[in-house]
Order: sequence, then structure tokens, then C-alpha cells
Amino acid sequence: MKVKSKLPSVGTTIFTVMSKLATEHRAINLSQGFPNFDCNEALKERVNFYLSNGKNQYVPMAGLPALRDKIADKIALTYQASVDPETEITVTAGATQALFTAIAAFIQKGDEVILIEPAYDSYAPAIEVMGGKVVPYALSGPDFKIDWSDFEQLISARTKMIIINTPHNPIGKTLKKSDIKKLEELTNETDIIVVSDEVYEHLIYDGQVHQSVLLFPELYKRSLVIYSFGKTFHNTGWKVGYCIAPDYLTKEFRKVHQFNVFCVNSFVQYGLADFLSEPSHYLELPNFYQQKRDYFSNSMNGSALKALPSEGTYFQLFDYSAISTETDTDFAKRMTTEFGVASIPLSVFYTEPIQNNCVRLCFAKTEETLSEAAKRLKCLT
Repeated sequence: MKVKSKLPSVGTTIFTVMSKLATEHRAINLSQGFPNFDCNEALKERVNFYLSNGKNQYVPMAGLPALRDKIADKIALTYQASVDPETEITVTAGATQALFTAIAAFIQKGDEVILIEPAYDSYAPAIEVMGGKVVPYALSGPDFKIDWSDFEQLISARTKMIIINTPHNPIGKTLKKSDIKKLEELTNETDIIVVSDEVYEHLIYDGQVHQSVLLFPELYKRSLVIYSFGKTFHNTGWKVGYCIAPDYLTKEFRKVHQFNVFCVNSFVQYGLADFLSEPSHYLELPNFYQQKRDYFSNSMNGSALKALPSEGTYFQLFDYSAISTETDTDFAKRMTTEFGVASIPLSVFYTEPIQNNCVRLCFAKTEETLSEAAKRLKCLT
């Protein structure tokens, strides 16, 4: 039987390739973005409690009401913004499902979606599956700054959506207040929808304040904002996130959501609702991860790899141009096979690969792991 693929150019992801290579060569895997330490014992206790006490059936499609209430409280505390838990918050099966649903709900054949690249790898395939067209805005190192005058030239009558990501995976940069204000200005009085991927909202460093779209009421009126408990509470395998959007956008989002996953696993939602009662669990995260960033950076002193600033996320880019003229993919593979540390080449996050001579390393690891990785990487010359 002949099958016409909706994603003919998509093969095995670089994350799978590098993780497989890491396993084969017993390398330290700093490629994929997940912690190698466990989540909070108190959170596990609450989830186990509900698992063992009958909370194992469907919850409402939009999410457990108690959890949505706690999310609304969290938004009020963090961003001084008021969102209606009944009509503006939807619990999702991780941020990736939320992103896919946001795209599926609004993108139709021929619609254009502007991506700021390097971009998280799930955006473009979701757009293409819906018949949309990716319009990339490519950032270049080492600063990776948006020139909004150039960006504006990409906006056309066919532009349906703009996707932003702050703090940004993979480059570790954050959008500033001036950036968000400019985006608000560019989309004002248009039909453009903004999807803001803010899964690393609490992983932001050096005293910076996360510039969430929720802080900008006029922009929020046309936006869907995506969050992840997996990134916040060190349990990426649980796959629980949420989408916040005005009621008229949430209505359309839920039309797709209900036929995609319908609802998210019940007992984890109950546990998260209890755990969110203590804000310190997420308010202490900037310091927690900044210590890891700084520990790894200090451990890398003396390496020929040059660290680029990481303002947020649990990733940091390293420039290898003092070591090699190889493509970043070849260099990343050699790092894994010859020096025992797996990374992700930056070029894979672009529609048209751009060589910035950088690889991405994940520092959401124990100090023991980071120390050994740094020891190996300092052998690179």
C-alpha cells in the first residue's frame, strides 16, 4: 500500500541519535533536556496518596478544578495577573501537546507561522501537519538578538501566528520587556495569534524578571501561553503542562484538546494541586538552577570551549571555534565518541542550517555528573 507522508522530510530526531550514540560509547549524556535527579519527595508522596486512594478515573476535560484554581493563584502571585480558571486555563499532557493543540486549533492550509530560530523542534512539524507554512526568522550568534525591523518584514496578510519562546531553548536567552512591547505593537489591530512557549519561566538567572506575555494585557488578548510542570518540578516523564489563553481562544483550543487527549492523568493532577499550595517549590528554582549553571561554568574553566551566556533554561551553548572547523553535527558526534560527552549541535534547530560553531549542553544534572563531564571536555584541544 502506498502511503503519502504528511512529514516526508522528518526522520529520526537528533536527540534520539545523540542519546543512542551516548549509550553505545558510554558517554555522559548532556544532550537531552531532562534532569538526572529525582523530583521532590513530598510531591511524589501526594501523587502516590491519590493513586492509592481511588483517584484513578477521568477528571474534567479542561483539567481538575482544584488544580486550575491553584494555577490561577500561581499566576496571580507570579505575574499579578488575573485569569479565570474555568474559562482560561486548560491542563494538558505536557507542553508539547499544548503547543500542538494550539497550532492545530488555529492553523489552516496556507497560513504562515513565523518562527524565531533556532527553534524547539516540535513547532515546525506541527505547522506542516496542519498545512501551514513555516516562515523562519534566523538569529545569529554570538548575541542572538532580534532585529525587530527585519522581523517586521516577514509579516504579511498570510501571517496567522507568531511563536516565541522565552527563556529560549536552545540558546538560553530571554526576551526583554522592550522585545515583548515591540511584539505587542506589531500585532496590535491584526488577526495574528501569538503562542508563547514559557516552559522555563522559573529558570531565569542573575536577578532577571521573566517577561511573560501575561504581564502585557493587550498582547495577552491574542495569545496562548504554554507552561510545563515537568520542567518546573523535575519530572519530565509525567507529561503535565497547561495552556492559559483568553476565553475565546481557549474555547477553540479545547475543541481540539477534547478529541486529542480529552483529559490528563487524574492522580498526578490531584498531587500537583496539593504541591502548589507552597509557592517556595517554584520560587526557589532560579537559585537552584543558577547554582548548577555556575558550578558547571566554573568547572569548565581552562577548557577551549567558550561558554556563551545562559540567561535562562537549563541549557548553555559552547562555542568550539577555537578547537575545530568541523560542522557542529560532526563535532558533537566526535565529542561523544572520542571524549565521552554527548551534546546537541545548534544547527539542527534551524530550517536552513546555520553554522554558529556551537553545541548545546544541559546542566540539569548532579554536581558529580557535571564535574566528570567538565573533566572530559577540558581534554578537547
